[in-house]
Amino acid sequence: MERQHKKIPVGVLGATGMVGQRFIELLQNHPWFEVVALAASGKHNGRSYAESTVWRLSGSDMPATAAALPVVACRPEEMPDVKIVFSALPGEIAGEIEIAFAQAGVAVFSNAKNHRMAADVPLLIPEVNADHIAAVAQQQRQRGWSGFIITNANCSSTPLVMALKPLQQAFGVSKVLVTTLQSISGAGYPGLPSYDIIDNAIPYISGEEEKVESETLKMLGDWREGQGFADAPLVVSAHCNRVATREGHLECASIELERDASPEEIIATWENYVPEPQSVQLPSAPVHALHYRHEHDRPQTLRDRDAGNGMTVTLGRLRRCPILSYKFVMLGHNTIRGAAGGSILNAEWCVHKGLL
Repeated sequence: MERQHKKIPVGVLGATGMVGQRFIELLQNHPWFEVVALAASGKHNGRSYAESTVWRLSGSDMPATAAALPVVACRPEEMPDVKIVFSALPGEIAGEIEIAFAQAGVAVFSNAKNHRMAADVPLLIPEVNADHIAAVAQQQRQRGWSGFIITNANCSSTPLVMALKPLQQAFGVSKVLVTTLQSISGAGYPGLPSYDIIDNAIPYISGEEEKVESETLKMLGDWREGQGFADAPLVVSAHCNRVATREGHLECASIELERDASPEEIIATWENYVPEPQSVQLPSAPVHALHYRHEHDRPQTLRDRDAGNGMTVTLGRLRRCPILSYKFVMLGHNTIRGAAGGSILNAEWCVHKGLL
């Protein structure tokens, strides 16, 4: 999909952190968006991004265009030219800052947790619930904003919901039991102390299980004009674990289908799933939203997390479950599809649908 107009000026909030760096990396040479402003805590006092930031992403260097930009405070008046901000702010401070930008007429695409479950804020994955952006009109009307806030999902909810959506459409899903093996980058930099995570797996991530269980219902549910979001009628139970991988969240799920299907039907449903972001070829949409690997030992975190430039969810090991209907494994790149890349795709979807 080509966009012939002038690039939209965008900013990044929380630009010095790991997700902020990922935003900058992915936005470099973006065909629709141009990074014109970077913001972080006030301690940087207008120093250049290069002076303020230790670039920690492997496989890429700090983009020269970003390196020269000053780092300003996270206030709308400091970023007067931006039409969009991508928020990588920590939840402790994100809420009010993001509201201030929306009030100032800026479209906010947030990776933070603060507004995800709000009754008028879309929790968006365009391949799953693209129609939920209809909530933006009600959000603006009720709150008196000229801008708006759209959030992307938690990094462990994202691959699960993407795997479930086509099955929900084809067969119905009533129960989900999921166990996650989540990488240390999900905790931000520097992650966890090496003494805690090396030679270890930690069966607790604060608030994570609750997010997976509630966000999944919202995303797989409906937006009803004049009524709001209605949760999907399914039950989700999550076990979330931190393991000693750098990036990529591996997840093992058992699901109960409402209509029985053969393994071949389920795999074909995944492989033939072509939602609209892929149909219209949005810049950040991978060719395949879902990719099923037929090897007996895939997906693997190290080998499969970068599929589709980190935006494809990889599936495998589908087999009958002796308790529920089926069980399978899935993998998503947590800082790309589950964070910065997901927010950028959300913004592209809004441009495509005329919200920007």
